[in-house]
Amino acid sequence: MYLNVCADVNNLVCNVTIISVSVPEKLLERVENSIREQGFANRSEIVRQALRTFIMESRSLRELEGEIAASITIIYERDATKGQISEIQHSFGDIISTFLHAHIDEDHCLEVIVVKGEADNIRKLVEAFRTNEQISQIKVFILKSPKKVAL
Repeated sequence: MYLNVCADVNNLVCNVTIISVSVPEKLLERVENSIREQGFANRSEIVRQALRTFIMESRSLRELEGEIAASITIIYERDATKGQISEIQHSFGDIISTFLHAHIDEDHCLEVIVVKGEADNIRKLVEAFRTNEQISQIKVFILKSPKKVAL
């Protein structure tokens, strides 16, 4: 359900759409901590900032063409079904150069995956990770985008 709201705030016209988002309790606690620690005005502002960042990162990856190199960092809970994440990696074995697996605390694993290949294939790999609910965080860093990439 969407609700369009138009209000006059300090003589500025504001047009926003209200949406409802469901999040796990642990994530909400982390959001609340971030609001306090980073000085966000409220939940809406932190969600807007996260959405802006997501859109910007997605757009830059979408716009790349040709052969590129990148690193993909993922974090997931240690008790997650490793098989699903491993299956994704095996499906894209032709573009994965190497990866590093580390236990960052008792409950979480971090993997850094170095990839090289056609931008379209790297986009598909990133999308497979982003749509996997076991992965709590993902960050993509484009390292190079010349026609020929040597790793």
